[in-house]
Amino acid sequence: MRFIVSLMSRILIADDQGDVLEALRILLKGEGYQTDAVTSLGAVLNALEKRDYALLMMDLNYTRDTTSGQEGLEAIPRIQALDENLPIVVMTAWATIDLAVEAMKLGARDFVPKPWDNDRLLAIVRTQIALGSALRKSRQAEAKNELLSGKMPSIISDSPRMRPVIELISRVAPSDANVLITGENGTGKGLVARAIHSLSARAGKVMITVNMGGLSEGVFESELFGHVKGAFTDAKTDRAGRFELADESTLFLDEIANLPLSQQAKLLRVIETGEFERVGSSKTLHANVRIISATNANLHEEVASGRFRQDLLFRLNTIEVPLPPLRERREDIAPLAAHFLAQHAERYRKKLTGFEPAAHEALVRHEFPGNVRELDHIIERAVLMAQGTQIKANDLGLTTVADSSPRLEEMSLEEVEAFLIKKALARNDGNARKAAESLGLSRSAFYRRLQQYGL
Repeated sequence: MRFIVSLMSRILIADDQGDVLEALRILLKGEGYQTDAVTSLGAVLNALEKRDYALLMMDLNYTRDTTSGQEGLEAIPRIQALDENLPIVVMTAWATIDLAVEAMKLGARDFVPKPWDNDRLLAIVRTQIALGSALRKSRQAEAKNELLSGKMPSIISDSPRMRPVIELISRVAPSDANVLITGENGTGKGLVARAIHSLSARAGKVMITVNMGGLSEGVFESELFGHVKGAFTDAKTDRAGRFELADESTLFLDEIANLPLSQQAKLLRVIETGEFERVGSSKTLHANVRIISATNANLHEEVASGRFRQDLLFRLNTIEVPLPPLRERREDIAPLAAHFLAQHAERYRKKLTGFEPAAHEALVRHEFPGNVRELDHIIERAVLMAQGTQIKANDLGLTTVADSSPRLEEMSLEEVEAFLIKKALARNDGNARKAAESLGLSRSAFYRRLQQYGL
């Protein structure tokens, strides 16, 4: 009987003998498996960093000695640190029960003596690939369940557009890979960053957040790297920077596209080496930090225009998580609105049971240039304005089709400003930098207004 081999059935083979590698390649190819072959444990680690494998078949003896298997045994924990779900089958011509037991204790799934029996080896390969696949799916399901439960920040979604996003988050969160979250303002990039941190091995420590859009060039180094007393006029005491505070944790760099080009090389150096100095000090410090960054800009366009370093982008977007705007996931408007209603009703101690049909219809029709953050702000206002037990359409304060051009003389200065900012965001597809430029505002001034008006 010929077995149907899944697409995820590439096997990595590690052995320092060419004839062994070739024999295994031919045997496994005959069963429909793809193989990659390496001749050292260092090459194994490099291969695992570049792609996923269904199985690793690994000799235990390499250059250090030829019989003890110690070199291979020591590598097993390092391999598992790269991929905890990867089944490892160890091989050696010096098979002993003690060696097999030791390998299994360290995490190997099975043991193949040399020379091997083809039928037994293929049975082991099929079994371990099947078990490895089941384990991966089980752990991904567990991660997704945690993601959608109350154990961490809630990602509320019924939309098909969000399913691959949630799946991607559940897969990359447990790793230490740097993540770039992209999407328009208000799509929930900060929430996703917290979710990724909560599912990681660093969840026991507080995630440190920096709004790069609110940092001026003058305080960039002090904010990120810290300073010592006397480094500048207002440096009254020593101060730890965000990288130091995020040691062994996660550093969330929000609105990373707003980092001035002159400062990008300094950030790149810290990401590459983990080393930095406080302002005014020559002592080099080291921090083990996972970087999650977010932006509403197209960083590839920013690179092409010379405003963002390509090498920094490569370091930041090991994995990119793109978030769709709310207008492209309208199935989520109702459950999100219900969530915000419950949240704000409790906060303001108001007994509200839901939305009138007209209010629900008005929400579904609205374009939401400010995305989920705007919806949250609208529902909070509606809770405060509501006089009955349900939210009415008028409570929402949305511009109707018949009144799409409100009279400016009837609006307050703040309402006019918020209205113009919404229009600028809509014209520029949610790109805050372009919207700020169209209004003649600096980045920092624009972001202050976004925060002020809940946009």
